Amino acid sequence: MLAFAVPAMAIERGDSAPRFSAKTLDGERLTSDSLKGKVVLIQFWATWCPYCKKDEPALDAVTREFQKDGLVVLAVDMGEPRRKVKKFVEASPRPWKIVLAEDTTLAAICEAKAYPLYVLIDREGTVAGTQHGAAGESALRRLLSKAGLESEN
Repeated sequence: MLAFAVPAMAIERGDSAPRFSAKTLDGERLTSDSLKGKVVLIQFWATWCPYCKKDEPALDAVTREFQKDGLVVLAVDMGEPRRKVKKFVEASPRPWKIVLAEDTTLAAICEAKAYPLYVLIDREGTVAGTQHGAAGESALRRLLSKAGLESEN
């Protein structure tokens, strides 16, 4: 018999997004209040995660396309040392904001044992959707469309 663990979430689609605070690796302080009116995509990830690495080009593409439309991507590294994450990011810069689990209250909403895990918060502060696992660019675009972000192409 095969068995697998399904990531657990403390929040679901339609819930009010939790109030949070976060400090990025660059020292920028963000809160749920400071991001009000933006679409926020939270990615829970780790440097060792091959699926997170596989999803990077897709996340890069949608981040660059939708930043001008108010998309903010917060990538929350789950439990790795600051030095390791900083070195990883310096070797391969990303256009999104990197946050360590220890520097945010966001980690409390993620009970996942598998990454990446995405949580999408719409402009009104409601959880618009979630995505478990690396499913590529089309899946990220479908997720973002739940918060009104769609390509003009």
